[in-house]
Amino acid sequence: MSEQKITKNMTIGDVIKNYPQTEKVIMKYFGNGCFSCPGSKQEDLAFGATMHNVDVEKILKDLNDAVEVK
Repeated sequence: MSEQKITKNMTIGDVIKNYPQTEKVIMKYFGNGCFSCPGSKQEDLAFGATMHNVDVEKILKDLNDAVEVK
């Protein structure tokens, strides 16, 4: 497996900004609130996963799959 570009310590806002191709994954797990929520600038993926009761490893896999060049 290739090294992850996106980690659980990255803020949700940074992921959205730096990897726009992940928007569908963010919407799938967190809904569209993250795109306008001021907290997304400080909250990391691990925190978001906890708040949305989702396995952070599953989110990371889907996010990294979305940015991986096929």
